[in-house]
Amino acid sequence: MIDVIEIEPRDGIDRFQLRRPMPPAQFDPLSREIFTLKKQLNAVILAHNYQVPEIQDVADYVGDSLGLSQQAAKTQADVIVFCGVHFMAETAKILNPNKIVVLPDKDAGCSLEESCPADKLAEFQKTNPNFYTIAYINCSAAVKALSDVICTSGNAVKIVEAAPRDKDLLFVPDENLGAWVIEQTGRPMTLWKGNCYAHVEFRRDAVLRMREKFPDAKIVVHPESLREVRDLADAVCSTEKMLSYCKSSPAKRFIIVTESGIIHRMQKECPGKEFLCAPV
Repeated sequence: MIDVIEIEPRDGIDRFQLRRPMPPAQFDPLSREIFTLKKQLNAVILAHNYQVPEIQDVADYVGDSLGLSQQAAKTQADVIVFCGVHFMAETAKILNPNKIVVLPDKDAGCSLEESCPADKLAEFQKTNPNFYTIAYINCSAAVKALSDVICTSGNAVKIVEAAPRDKDLLFVPDENLGAWVIEQTGRPMTLWKGNCYAHVEFRRDAVLRMREKFPDAKIVVHPESLREVRDLADAVCSTEKMLSYCKSSPAKRFIIVTESGIIHRMQKECPGKEFLCAPV
């Protein structure tokens, strides 16, 4: 049985791939200005897989939040421009305390991060001291500091399998990712009641209609999605593993159940294959 902590929600990975920058002659005027300023400031631009194509195309690296932060730790740049949401830039700063990290949009929030306020987690831990807290990386630095271990969607199963057997497990903040990990490991966990609004919008009936229209397509689903959608999938995996799956699969058509920004990178890295955004 899965226990879910009733906390009122608030509205709101392991690898990366180096991308060749577009030749400056192909940039529009604004893009050329960005390219010039980047050189002047010795900056590196990191863009999350979910960013819009025009942002991805001016970035030095495109990937998931952890992979980008790990790349940032290796860079010789003085300034890191992180095109993502707040917790991603925060993670990059944790890994690069001596570098300037810039978040272009200070209001770029995440409903999943906001669903687990650090003070609420601390309050729960105080009354439940035996819990071993596993935090999905998509959370604030304050929540990370309260946790025993941090995981990504790509390694969550391994982290839970390795967790102490003499402790009760608390998984924060995504209840859907946590439920999927329970399915994979068989280990009971208490799940924080949080979710990513973009992923819970996908519904079984809509994905089934897509399957009926494109019966040859493989359905690839992010584990933050609802179980009713995950159960339809040919593959459930993180964004980076989605790319690996689509590259290695002999299939030529895929229905992608995650934010649509990933499609741009898939089209670039998997020529000759068709990618369809799942409806919501």
